[in-house]
Amino acid sequence: MSENADKDSKTEEATEKKIQDSLDKGQVPVAKEISSVASFLAILTFFMFFVQDSVLELGAFLSIFLERPDEWSLATQPDAVNLYRLVIMEIAKVLVALLVLMMLAGIVASVIQNMPRMVLDRIQPKLSRISIKQGWGRLFGQQGWVEFGKSLGKIFIVGGFVVFAMREAQTRLLDGMLTPPDVFAGTIRQIAIEIVVTIVVIMVVVAAADLLWSRFHWRQELRMTRQEVKDELKQTDGDPIVKSRLRSMQRDRARQRMITAVPSATLVIANPTHFAIALRYAREEMAAPVVVAKGQDLIALKIREIAEENGVPVFENVDLARSMYKQVSVDKVIPPEFYQAVAELVRIVYGAKAQPSAGRPK
Repeated sequence: MSENADKDSKTEEATEKKIQDSLDKGQVPVAKEISSVASFLAILTFFMFFVQDSVLELGAFLSIFLERPDEWSLATQPDAVNLYRLVIMEIAKVLVALLVLMMLAGIVASVIQNMPRMVLDRIQPKLSRISIKQGWGRLFGQQGWVEFGKSLGKIFIVGGFVVFAMREAQTRLLDGMLTPPDVFAGTIRQIAIEIVVTIVVIMVVVAAADLLWSRFHWRQELRMTRQEVKDELKQTDGDPIVKSRLRSMQRDRARQRMITAVPSATLVIANPTHFAIALRYAREEMAAPVVVAKGQDLIALKIREIAEENGVPVFENVDLARSMYKQVSVDKVIPPEFYQAVAELVRIVYGAKAQPSAGRPK
């Protein structure tokens, strides 16, 4: 009852963080029928490209027992063991291609659904995996009934089509018995290919439905309550007090960085005590002056003080300082509307540098 109530309260779609956490833990949607389709495709590939030559070689080897039985000694136990090993090796040669194809099919089926990743959490021992209660829930829960329905449906549908195909193939099998062995083997191979193709077509439909269901069920299991969404948002954004402290630290760092950049400025524009903007301009490096620092009140006084200590010209222009302070940003080029006014000040600075005896503008 409580589990149903808990599921009913999960009305919100999973957040990106919840989805990523699920993927990191290895909890990914998996459609088991994709693997079944891949396996049957491997079998079909084996029948179409490998089985004929392999079976003919095996048949030629086994025919020796009928044509020249006197060549195989079974007088002692080692003779019997050697013969047994020889037969097993010949049969293994026939099956090795099928086994390799099945392995590759399983790997491909897994990779196309979810990229492989190392998840240590999945291999750690957990008591919940041997819990009778949880195991019972998995067997007779929603997912368990869905798996049971899929298995039952596959048995009836695939079984029905195979029975129908075998009935259609009865006449061909009876006629093939009157043909040479190699021709009859080809007939059997063709019938087997037709049956496997039929199964593959059915399994593709089942796998497509299973893929959609697995994705839907995975999303349903990841749904969250409103409180969980709020808690995650708070956790992601951080505590308001901590955020305020971080913003304060960031402002302090930015302020310190500005103060450090003032000595490299070309000039400072000030509203005697309220505003100060430090600009840097180098003809060879930039097309327009860049704001290296700006401040108000105490910070403005600090900028002006450091500028005067380092011989940076300070121009007092109330209107220009006030207008620029509102529109410029640190480490950005000044807006075009200030080009002319600032260009006149820059011209004065460069003129003063050309005449060292002239007093510093102020």
